[in-house]
Amino acid sequence: MSTDTHRRNPRVLQVDGQGLKRLVEAALAWLRYHQAAINSLNVFPVPDGDTGTNMLLTMQSAWSEIEHSPEENISKVAQAIAHGALMGARGNSGVILSQLWRGFARSLDAKQTVTSIDIPNAMREASDTAYKGVIKPVEGTILTVSRAVAEAAEKAQRDSDDLTLILDRMVIRAREAVANTPNQLPILKQANVVDSGGQGLAVILEGMLRYLRGASVETEAIEAAVDLKVPVAPEIEAGDVAQGYSYDVQCIIRGHSLNVDEARAHINGLGLSTLVVGDAATIKVHVHVPRPSAVLAYAETIGRLSDVVVEDMAAQYQQFLLGRSAPPIQAPTYHLKPEDIATLAVVPGEGLTRVFQSLGTSAIVPGGQTMNPSTQDFMNLLEALPTQRALLLPNNSNVILAARQAAELCKKQVYVVPTKTIPQGIAAMLAFNDQRDLETNAHVMEAAARHVKTGEVTVATRSVEYNGIQVGQGQIIGLLNDNLTTAGSSAEEVTWSLLDQMDADNLEIVTLYYGEDIQAGIAEKLGNAIRDKYSHLEVEVVEGGQPHYHYIMSAE
Repeated sequence: MSTDTHRRNPRVLQVDGQGLKRLVEAALAWLRYHQAAINSLNVFPVPDGDTGTNMLLTMQSAWSEIEHSPEENISKVAQAIAHGALMGARGNSGVILSQLWRGFARSLDAKQTVTSIDIPNAMREASDTAYKGVIKPVEGTILTVSRAVAEAAEKAQRDSDDLTLILDRMVIRAREAVANTPNQLPILKQANVVDSGGQGLAVILEGMLRYLRGASVETEAIEAAVDLKVPVAPEIEAGDVAQGYSYDVQCIIRGHSLNVDEARAHINGLGLSTLVVGDAATIKVHVHVPRPSAVLAYAETIGRLSDVVVEDMAAQYQQFLLGRSAPPIQAPTYHLKPEDIATLAVVPGEGLTRVFQSLGTSAIVPGGQTMNPSTQDFMNLLEALPTQRALLLPNNSNVILAARQAAELCKKQVYVVPTKTIPQGIAAMLAFNDQRDLETNAHVMEAAARHVKTGEVTVATRSVEYNGIQVGQGQIIGLLNDNLTTAGSSAEEVTWSLLDQMDADNLEIVTLYYGEDIQAGIAEKLGNAIRDKYSHLEVEVVEGGQPHYHYIMSAE
């Protein structure tokens, strides 16, 4: 990194490969400390593949490519960063971030160092590449922020050759663009949040700027959360908020005349992602807290404790970042001949895995809402298949871009059927016919997926008001085709509300997939009640085993 040392605060005139490496390291550290705040910017309060986490994992993959590299050529370092980000990209935000790095690296091809003259072209190429990587670009997102940053770089370069000053102008413009995203994307304004991907990009650039200025990237986590207008619960330690993880506590409380609503309200005040269900004799608790003792002490005051499980999620997460606890990619279930068309599906839960296997799915990629597979995950499985043709079913709107990126990178012929939900994936698999060619199958399966309605019942991860629906953290909510449409006090109440919104009187088939926290008897009881009310419906109750979601409903 070359500087002009005639000033007290030296100007940065050029950056080599090692300089870029240090900038990426600083960006990664700053992103890590802002991860939870970025996650909190989700439009819908559902447990899913959070933006902050996906961008962090993407940057972690990029950093892993250069962490031990002594390379000084900036072109080679930038290419390594782009490759790492590309293969480790998770979620839509991670894929777009990887495309930004891809364009940035392409603009620096054959360069030894980067100067002020190169930055505007690099940022413009980064933004253009990211826009091209999205089939239907939407303004008010990370794409908009990237374009604003490129424009700021062009204007700043005309005024100065100091890379620190140029990056400062880029960060200022990024913040302004992020603040304006709710005015460009109505759904953000309704949820009273800014775009999380755009905020992630602003944080990455800010981390680099702090490094150039000699400021710390390992402090001020609380101030960062305040700047993002993310409410910080007073019971949670600042370090836990910054990291986004603490302890996972599960237990069963047994007693007489237990008050489930009262217990839920008290425990919800102690932590996050609260699930408290049961009756007057038994209450099941699942909650994330900074200190397990508070939950267990309260539980002992109202009943007898059993089946207590306490897990350190922070430690588990760090292991995951190091690549030691990622879910294994399952080997192909069926014997495939070279001329066959393979089908791959992203599936959460053992029960749903069995459903897809029963439909002839060739291989399962474990994942879903809270675990978005990376481009590398898809590539590994595609390359292991003995066939040259494959159909990929993401079954989640936040996984589609990573799947498409893998399809583009793979040397085999791969089509992505853009299924956004599990029921859409099942409908697509039912439409698959191994006698058709690859392209025809892809079109037929996509058409079949569009005819299915999807209802999902889960727990709100934060309080929000959306489309006139007031939701409290820990409340049961329902999503119809990926949109928040209802909230209630129980999973059953919300299920009935979703059925009404689906126009159940005019449906023919409803399948209820119950999650890992729902007992089979309770699910069957609800299924029978649905049959009694809608006698014309064919109702099937199936063990899904999916985490976080009490029920996933498929309706046709």
